[in-house]
Parts: sequence; C-alpha cells; structure tokens
Amino acid sequence: MANLYYYYRVLELPTSATLEEVNQAYKDLAFIWHPDRIPKDNQRLRDKAQDKLQELNEARDRLRAHFRQNHRPAPATSPRSATPSTAAPKASRPPTQSPFRQPQAAAPPPRTSSPPRESSPRPESSSRSDPQTTPRTARAASPSAAPAGATHPRAPNRSFQNQAPPSFSQPSGINWQGKDLKERDLSGRNLSHANLAHTNLKDAFLHNVDLSEANLTRANLTRANLLKANLYRANLQDANLMSADLSGANLSQANLRGAFMGTPNRLMVKLTGANLQGAIMPDGTVHD
Repeated sequence: MANLYYYYRVLELPTSATLEEVNQAYKDLAFIWHPDRIPKDNQRLRDKAQDKLQELNEARDRLRAHFRQNHRPAPATSPRSATPSTAAPKASRPPTQSPFRQPQAAAPPPRTSSPPRESSPRPESSSRSDPQTTPRTARAASPSAAPAGATHPRAPNRSFQNQAPPSFSQPSGINWQGKDLKERDLSGRNLSHANLAHTNLKDAFLHNVDLSEANLTRANLTRANLLKANLYRANLQDANLMSADLSGANLSQANLRGAFMGTPNRLMVKLTGANLQGAIMPDGTVHD
C-alpha cells in the first residue's frame, strides 16, 4: 500500500480515487508536462519534463494494474467453482455444455471430442463464452472434419465486432463522421483525407497527427492537443477550437471560416509557431 500511496501522490490524487479519476489526472498532468510544450532551447526543463512524464506513465500503469487485480477475482472464480458441481450431473445429458467446461479443467479433453456432430453447435454458444475459448474450439475441431473449417472464421468476426474502438491502423481516408473519440490518444496517426465531420475529439491527444485535407466540419476539438499536427488544407469550418493547443501546427490553406476560437477581444487558442499562410480565418479573411 505504501507504493500505491506514492503513485497516488505522483498523480496528485487521494488514495480513494477511482480508476476514472486516475485516467483523467494522468491526461491532465501529461498535457501539462509534455516536453514539446517547452522551448527547445531550454534543454534542462525538457529533460525534467521527460522524467516527469515517465513518472506519470509508471504511476498510471501501476494503479491501473491495481484496479484490474481487485476486479478480476470475482468473475474468474465463479465459473471455476461452479464447474465441479454442475459438470457431474449434466455430463450425461446435454453434450453442448460439457465440451466447453472440460477444456478449461485440463488440456487433453479437447482432443477426445473429435466427432464433427458435437463441434457444429459450438459457434452458436461461443459468443457467450470467454474470447479465450474460441481459438481453442477452432483448433480442436479443424482436424476432425471439413464442416469445422466453415465455422472457423465466424468466431474471429464476432470478436472484432465486439471491439468498441475502431482500428486506428486503417489507412487514410477513413470515415469517422459523428463518432465519439473523446480523450482518445491518436498521436502520430495518418488521418489525411479522413471524414471527421461532427466528430467529438474533446481532450483528444492529436500530437503529430496527419490531418491534411481532412474534413473536420463542426468537429468538437475543445482542449484538444494538436501540437505539430499537419492540418494543411483541412476543413475546420464551424469547428469548436476553444482552448485547443495548435502550437507548431501546419494550418496553411486550412478553412477556419466560422470556427469558434474565442471572443472578439480574446483568442482562446494557442497558435505559437503555427503556420497560417493562406488560411481562411473565422471572419472570412485570408491570412498572409
């Protein structure tokens, strides 16, 4: 507990903080201590910020692991404790329940359940079992008969459908229109020509992202970290850029018409070192 107390103190949190509070505190402090926010000519502060960022990463990872260990035992022990009592009376009745429970108890049973008739109903109930059991059933059924090969691609397809976040390894031109990507870390991604209209990118980490010619119409970029992002010819019309950090970003020929960047008397967007050559400003004027 003494080590955990230290990690809570690194994130400036009490020991009663929740996992959500840990994640939010990390994002706030990582945004403040990011080395790219410090001038390059001040190497001493940049080194200090780098050390602080590593310390924040370690504190977040240790506390996340602590929360996972506290929440995993309950669901993990309940199915194992139920198998010895229910497997004995039901082993002779339905053949669909015992094949799934036997592989969890020992490794040899999957090789004995070779008849193709028993492997056919498995894809229907595999969606209810743990994701870890689907590859085991596919391996056990594949050498038995040809029909088992037809069921093999179905299990991975369903597992991919259950994944909440989209795959960020997809090529440019992706369509994420209207998606909720709040607080997502998209640093360094290739999102050129992407459709991000009406997308919620509030508090998102978009450091060094390639958003050239991307559609960000009416996107919510409140407090987004766009340090050194490439927004060449990006469409930011009517986007919300309040408190966003665009330091060092390339906004040349970008369309900022109607974008919300502050009040008439005060600019609420950080544009230190940003390239605005040829950009259409919120009032419709073209920046020289």
